[in-house]
Amino acid sequence: MARVRHRMEDFKDAVRQSAHSLGYDEAKLASVMASFIIHKPRQRLPFTKAALKTLESIGELDHFLLKHRKDYTDLHRTTEQERDSIEHEVSSFIKTCQQQIDVLKNSINDEEENSKGWLGIAAAKSNADTIAHKHGVVLILSERLHSVTAQFDQLRAVRFQDAINRAIPRRKLNCMTKKDSAEASNSGNMELRETDESRNEPLRVQQQLLDDETRALQVELTGLLYAVQETETKMVEMSALNHLLSTHVLHQAQQIELLYDQAVEATKNVELGNKELSQAIQRNSSSRTFLLLFLFVLTFSVIFLDWYS
Repeated sequence: MARVRHRMEDFKDAVRQSAHSLGYDEAKLASVMASFIIHKPRQRLPFTKAALKTLESIGELDHFLLKHRKDYTDLHRTTEQERDSIEHEVSSFIKTCQQQIDVLKNSINDEEENSKGWLGIAAAKSNADTIAHKHGVVLILSERLHSVTAQFDQLRAVRFQDAINRAIPRRKLNCMTKKDSAEASNSGNMELRETDESRNEPLRVQQQLLDDETRALQVELTGLLYAVQETETKMVEMSALNHLLSTHVLHQAQQIELLYDQAVEATKNVELGNKELSQAIQRNSSSRTFLLLFLFVLTFSVIFLDWYS
């Protein structure tokens, strides 16, 4: 077996000669020769850059949740204002990532509209494959963002459940306090009536007004407690509904992706059907030509045999 000669040096010599003939200086020639060793990085498309930026944003959001997980769920580490600040920052993160994903979807839709030819038919198969790949990238980013938001929804549900658990004992304590205060006020009134019968009537009227104001304030505070508890319960329900809605939206996105794949496959089947129809038309025309030629030859043969006989 003959040895294969390495022709790289010959190629470099040919490049040097061509560069000298074109008038390249030594610096430009050195940069050309260095390009054979160190290749330039491939320039990324704007869609790829935006997708990678979105993926980095989702990764930063996941890292932020892992970092502040204990601060958000532990009541003794942070205050309510700090937990509200964490929740606001996470919501801003999620909104920004969702906006970036929406921008990617709009760019894909614009590219898909521009790639359509006459009568809405795709111009090239490679472009359709590229669009399908971009839809897959957007679907992966949506699933990644959904997994991170599901983790945050779980943390928020834990926080609201803790708030409800803290509100229920407080409600019981307020009811017991209300009963004790009512009993104390009744016993106090009885003692006042027994011991202060000799006092003036305005003093008893003033005491009665103070008792009425105290009872009204207790009733108002109890109503506020009920309203706060009902609001917290509704917030927990809204969080659960939000999580359920995001799950259905992700499922709908998967169904849309499946429908798109089926539409691409149907387009390919239509193209194959058109090719088969074209081939059938060609076969039909060729069979007609053969039949006419056969009839002509047969007729000519019969006439020739009749003349010969």
